[in-house]
Parts: sequence; structure tokens; C-alpha cells
Amino acid sequence: MYPTDLTVAAVVNLDGKFLLVEELATGRKVLNQPGGHIETGESPEEAVVRETMEETGCEVACGDLIGVYLWIHPQTRQQFLRLAYEAKFISCDEDHPLDDGIIARRWATLQELEARQPQLRSPAVIRCVRDFAAGKRHSDALLSGMLPLQQNVHQILATADLV
Repeated sequence: MYPTDLTVAAVVNLDGKFLLVEELATGRKVLNQPGGHIETGESPEEAVVRETMEETGCEVACGDLIGVYLWIHPQTRQQFLRLAYEAKFISCDEDHPLDDGIIARRWATLQELEARQPQLRSPAVIRCVRDFAAGKRHSDALLSGMLPLQQNVHQILATADLV
């Protein structure tokens, strides 16, 4: 059994469009929120800001926690635990080099994402946007008793919504 991957994702809304990355995953082009793994000594909020800049060239300010999501890859059974945060758009540097594996920065409305579900990296992508649009937010207290997060993945799993 694989260990659970603890990741963050940024849900960035600008004028009704959501910031996405087009990337290669398992040999196909997919759409995903900017995000990734939390580095040692880094808070999830810091990881959201860093990963968004690395993957898109966009500067954001991390906002509220939208939700905690567990997705299990249907073929490999790998577990992905996603902490999705609202992130407020500040600016984009069009010349910023994008992370390895990232093809492009994209923007899409919720309706466009709904129509492109087969192209999403996982069902968590659309679920985070739907929850954001519905106004779902969690208090910072949800995770505060579980620090450091990387050492308490089993506790975080107990709070996750299965997608």
C-alpha cells in the first residue's frame, strides 16, 4: 500500500474564472488547480502561495480553508489527501518560467470545468470549485491541533470528504 500523499491546492477566482494548470499526468494532458506537496517547515498556507507561483507565475494571498478531500486513484489505489484553500489573486508574471511538467496556465469558469470533467486530473478539482462557489469554508482551528501535518496524516484523513 502506498503512503497517503498530503497536498495543497489553490482555488483562485478572478472575475468568475478559476486559475488552473494544464499538466502531464500518466501520459495525458489534464487540468488541475495549482498546488503540490508541503515542504518541511512550511505551513499549508505558505505551500499554497509558493506552489501557485512556481506552477503559474501568479502571486496569490492564501485565504480560508475550503475543505479537506481524499481521492483514491482507481487504478493504483494511491491516496491523495488535498487541503484546498481559497487564494486571492494579486498578479501574474507572464514571463515567469513554469514548473517542470506544467504545460500552461489556464482560466476556466465553473461551467467550463463541468463540461471538461474527463480532462480533470481528479474529481477533487471540480469538487473544490463547487464547494468554493457554494461558500464552504472551514475555521483555521480544523487543522491547528494536527501540526505538524505531515506527521498527523491519519488525523487529517478523519476530517476528509471522500471524492
